[in-house]
Amino acid sequence: MASISVPEESLINSIVGEGTHFRGNLELSGLLRIDGDYSGTIHTSGKVVIGKNGRADCTINAGTVVVGGVLRGAVYATEKVIILSSALVIGIVHAPRLIAEEGVLIDGEFRIHGTAEEVVTAGEQAAEQTRRRGLFGLGKPKPAAAQSNPSGNTGTILRNPGFDKPSYTLPGRG
Repeated sequence: MASISVPEESLINSIVGEGTHFRGNLELSGLLRIDGDYSGTIHTSGKVVIGKNGRADCTINAGTVVVGGVLRGAVYATEKVIILSSALVIGIVHAPRLIAEEGVLIDGEFRIHGTAEEVVTAGEQAAEQTRRRGLFGLGKPKPAAAQSNPSGNTGTILRNPGFDKPSYTLPGRG
């Protein structure tokens, strides 16, 4: 009987499932998949996948980041960032390579470097700032009526119990 070899980097060893709300700091090796709501920081040399229904309000330091859902925060990838057509990205992205499908919604600062060393340095500096002043340095969230849509798109900002940041409803995407 022949044995099937599966590359270790393709195995999911951590998951935030749909319907789950998680807040905290994750340090892991391997692949993390987010299909629920996550807020905090992520450190891995492996891959982070934010699924189509996943929402992340965080700082990510990883080898590869794939975004299919909503990401608000900062991404520091040493290999590449892939943004799928179903994604909304608001924030800062530093990576040696960026792949974005047609139809993505993005707003923020994108720095695509030729080397991973520049990304690692930027990611370490951001992690230190996050530890000192908290995620985004925003303090307490504003009431829902006082919030504006930072991306400028025609979506609607909604409040979601259990996830203290706004969620976004995209036109034509439910």
